[in-house]
Amino acid sequence: MTEHRVLIVDDEAPARDRLRRLLEAIEGCRVCAEAGNGTEALEKAAEHRPDIVLMDVRMPGMDGMDAARELTAQATPPAVIFCTAYDDYALSAFRVDATDYLVKPVRREALASALSRAGRVNRPQSRQFAPEDNPAIVVRNQAGVERVELDRLYYASADNKYVTLVHDRGETLCDYSLRELEQAHGEHLLRIHRHTLVNRRYLEALTRTQSGHQAQLSDPAGTRLRVSRRHAGSVREHLQG
Repeated sequence: MTEHRVLIVDDEAPARDRLRRLLEAIEGCRVCAEAGNGTEALEKAAEHRPDIVLMDVRMPGMDGMDAARELTAQATPPAVIFCTAYDDYALSAFRVDATDYLVKPVRREALASALSRAGRVNRPQSRQFAPEDNPAIVVRNQAGVERVELDRLYYASADNKYVTLVHDRGETLCDYSLRELEQAHGEHLLRIHRHTLVNRRYLEALTRTQSGHQAQLSDPAGTRLRVSRRHAGSVREHLQG
């Protein structure tokens, strides 16, 4: 069995000790070094060449986000798993190609699952083999952090204060606005109504009815969604293109 070298990065020694104890109970992982901030993490990573980095976010000096950004930009980057007390950095974490995002107190089962995923070819490394990434919308909910991969998302619909993501596993509520989703993933999501974004890959046809235009999706349900007059032209242009 391959043993993965793990670098623990946290500015609090008790937090590092706890992660070390958790790792000792997980087969296939070995702590190769520890660091107390982002700058030290880069130094330790260059010295020990870890396969996986467990990274805190808020640290003095260089924080975890900046350190992760530099690590994942390397030619052969380690997989980065964020372990933090704050749940509001999840979207930023996946924008720097983090493999996973765990909220403290980290449970052994959640850590083992994240390490298992990270032990496979991680997202930055996979670019050497795949023509494009597999981006996702990162959602915080009562269960923790959920990733809704864009290639599985059919459409996003706004209703009152929440946005519902409709995908192949069901529906997920999120607190991002449609505008935020459109700005972050405009190459994948197309505005068809002030209340609706659709995934371009599932947009199949534009039809006209007595009440106006409708978008036909290629999802299993054969969903039809209202298209506003304002956005009908961009839908037609996308289909023709």
